Amino acid sequence: MTADATIAEICIAACSDTYRESGEILAHAVGTIPTIGARLAKVTHSPDLVLSDGEAFMMSEPPPLGKTAAGGGVIEGWAPFRRIFDIVASGRRQSMMGASQIDRFGNQNISLIGDWNKPKRQLIGVRGAPGNTANHRVDYWVSRHSARLFVESVDMVSGVGNDRARAAGTSMRFHHLGVIVTNLAVLGYDDGGRVTVLSVHPGVDPQEVIDNTGFALEAEGAPLTRVPTDEELHLIREVLDPRGSRSREVPN
Repeated sequence: MTADATIAEICIAACSDTYRESGEILAHAVGTIPTIGARLAKVTHSPDLVLSDGEAFMMSEPPPLGKTAAGGGVIEGWAPFRRIFDIVASGRRQSMMGASQIDRFGNQNISLIGDWNKPKRQLIGVRGAPGNTANHRVDYWVSRHSARLFVESVDMVSGVGNDRARAAGTSMRFHHLGVIVTNLAVLGYDDGGRVTVLSVHPGVDPQEVIDNTGFALEAEGAPLTRVPTDEELHLIREVLDPRGSRSREVPN
């Protein structure tokens, strides 16, 4: 293990780990850190992972961040936008999305802040969150862990949480929330579907995780998030993100 990994690089490795044993599925990653994480998974432990270049090309050898397969990478397939809906419905996809709010059961909001009839902020809308959470595994990425984001109750449900999925019965039988990777910790869910702490990043005080979460959370005694290996750090720094874009999303 290498001790000088940054928090951004630790988060990338944690995002990469979400694809372990996923097999041949399409990876959907929102954000710089998750995108590098998916590409790291492809070139290390999950070679069957299918990556899009953000347009319509599937990449067998991911290029550095900021470049597409058409600009020099190796293209292994093509999937126009209209086909993505079929892939989502088939369950052959795994998504790491962002969030504006997440509650204690993993309900996610990316649509609005405030009352539905007169919101304080209009956001991007529900986008693909309902279909994603109904059809395949969904993980979340949070670059700034705060009590404004981790709330007791979301203002609107975009991505379906564990409580609502269980109440819906068989219509949500493919619902699968994985983990939440933040700049402070990796969170999961207990047997009751509630958010719990899986690990705290090296150098982070567990109390900071507690103080920046808007619902009760136990973090004391949690294990440390794993540090990337030397090979992973080389791939992150020299191959996948040589320009250091990761540090702009999660500063050192």
